[in-house]
Amino acid sequence: MELRGRMRRIGVFEVCNALIMLAVCFLTLYPIWFVFINSLNAPEKAILGTVNWFPEAFSWASYSVVFNDKGLMNGFYVTTMRTLIGTTAHVLFTAIVAYGMSKTNLIGRKVYMKIALITMLFSGGLIPTFILMTKLGLYDNFLVFIIPAMYTFFNMIIFMSFFRTIPDSLEESAKVDGASDYGVLFRIVMPNSMAVIATISLFSAVYHWNDYYQGVIYIYSQENLPLQTMLYKIIAENSMSFMQQQAMAQFGARLPGNSIKFASMMVATLPILLVYPFIQRYLVKGVMIGAIKG
Repeated sequence: MELRGRMRRIGVFEVCNALIMLAVCFLTLYPIWFVFINSLNAPEKAILGTVNWFPEAFSWASYSVVFNDKGLMNGFYVTTMRTLIGTTAHVLFTAIVAYGMSKTNLIGRKVYMKIALITMLFSGGLIPTFILMTKLGLYDNFLVFIIPAMYTFFNMIIFMSFFRTIPDSLEESAKVDGASDYGVLFRIVMPNSMAVIATISLFSAVYHWNDYYQGVIYIYSQENLPLQTMLYKIIAENSMSFMQQQAMAQFGARLPGNSIKFASMMVATLPILLVYPFIQRYLVKGVMIGAIKG
């Protein structure tokens, strides 16, 4: 009887746990589904603002306006290039720094670590940073997205912890064969660190793709604005008049502002959502490896 009671309690716990997980999944996914459905609604249905599980009248009108807008497509190109170049530069530079810092015989290693830790806890503030970027010639420059984001102390710690798990014998054998430090890093260490590389790449790519603040502060020309900054301005300033005029010229009807906003959100969100599932399996492994010392 006692065993049956325990099994019943375990069964009730599993059911409750499953229900909670389903509720969390629903609360997480429904906002995305709501935006997607309303972006596909016909203009006359989307303007009503009703909540639906499926489009009442299917229409590509909002997406057609978004993809025909040269400004948004240029923003999409800027964001794509920023994500690709920024992620590559961040991974390479941070890995090189972490490889050197992972060596206990590095002269001044403790001093470097303390200095880097201070920069993680404190920053110069917005105005000094803005002045610095201006003096470096990065104001309204595409490189303002790349150079300041090439290194973060937190990601360096993850890289460094991972590199310490690689056996020293691999590096020693490579150096016996005449490999330099860079040769060991790129031929031995990096190929054996794909889990942490995928993890840091995901962190960096999500940051570059979703960031709008750098564009708001440092960019004023239209050709250098990333997609997320343009989307922020569309939502914050409600500047839909030009795109609505395009819709009237193309479809003979005035598309509601919300419909175009929803379509713009999906165009900005979908690429990173499609990439994430392919890198997800590396995430936990890349973060946790090296954290447990045996």
